[in-house]
Amino acid sequence: MKILVVNAGSSSLKYQLFDMSTNTVLAKGNCERIGIDGVITHKCPGKPDYKVNADFPDHRAAIKLVLALLTDSEKGVISSVDEIVAVGHRFAHGGEIKKSTVLGEEEIKYLESIVGINPLHGPPAISGFKACKEVMPYVNHVGVFDTSYYSTMEPHAYVYPIPYELFEKYKIRRYGFHGTSHRYVAGVAMDMLGNKNSKIITCHLGNGSSITATLNGKAIDTSMGFTPQDGVPMGTRSGAIDPTIVPYIEKVMGISGEEADKLITKQGGLLGVSGISSDCRDIRAAAKEGNERAKLALQILKHNIVKVIGSYVAEMNGVDAIVFTAGIGENDRALREEVAGGLSFLGVDFDADANNTIPSGTVGEITKKGSKVKVYVIPTNEEYMIALDTLNLSK
Repeated sequence: MKILVVNAGSSSLKYQLFDMSTNTVLAKGNCERIGIDGVITHKCPGKPDYKVNADFPDHRAAIKLVLALLTDSEKGVISSVDEIVAVGHRFAHGGEIKKSTVLGEEEIKYLESIVGINPLHGPPAISGFKACKEVMPYVNHVGVFDTSYYSTMEPHAYVYPIPYELFEKYKIRRYGFHGTSHRYVAGVAMDMLGNKNSKIITCHLGNGSSITATLNGKAIDTSMGFTPQDGVPMGTRSGAIDPTIVPYIEKVMGISGEEADKLITKQGGLLGVSGISSDCRDIRAAAKEGNERAKLALQILKHNIVKVIGSYVAEMNGVDAIVFTAGIGENDRALREEVAGGLSFLGVDFDADANNTIPSGTVGEITKKGSKVKVYVIPTNEEYMIALDTLNLSK
């Protein structure tokens, strides 16, 4: 069973082709700079990587080139497009859609209706779907929504304490993001614990970061909110701040709301504090050389992660496992030690040696045998989750 997974951006189209009979990736790649001066990178295990300038004025042209490469006698991995039984599409925002679903006219109309609350990711994802549907009209196209993992949250967790009419009329609420990643790593953690009825806190830490509490297999809270700007500090995003800061910035700087928003979402976060970079690796290198603002940025990040973890421990009345995933979570050993090494009061018996030697890209435990609370490093695999949901809805 071959499943094609597509993640469409405004000027990009990432893809992976899965063989779900063996749970393996047959090929993956990325069409970049769509509509400008295109470049495609195509990779297949056991074959040389292929990268070339390409002319794709739109997503439809890009997906046609992807299918041509997948079926190419030298660069491809399948003999015919007919081998692809379904296509899975990643959507960052599904509004109030509660689960992955086969996409039809009704679903697309709804997704188009909520573009106002998802202006960055919504339009390209819809364009990517329409392009794929036009080129491959004969297979199921399944939408997998990062927000749907949080459909299990109770109203007290997603309704903001603002006039209730704003929720009713404009659907201003906590949606949560990175849900496909959190769902995957929480599932792996439950398997490692051997217990589906467990309390798990997953930390998806990267250029965009979020933390989620999962109780007995269901998400009950998450740090991102109405938009992906909320929660812990990120590469360029401030995370949670006093809401009156924005109008105050507008007033004292004499700038527009849009310009103030840009300050805290494009020039804030680790970049804003350090003044160096949005990349945690650059900031940590500067901190080692004595840069005080770099040190402060890392301290703020650690402080906020610990604060959210602590709140979720209180919310669930305990925790069985804490998981680190995504670019920073999987690779920044120092941050893992700074966070998990300070949680001994919870029953975390941190293993510094395991933390320092666990190979990058592998699943592993960084607490000692017998630790009351386990801490795991689990590489995320959102594409596999999309492929799995697509397969299950296409049988």
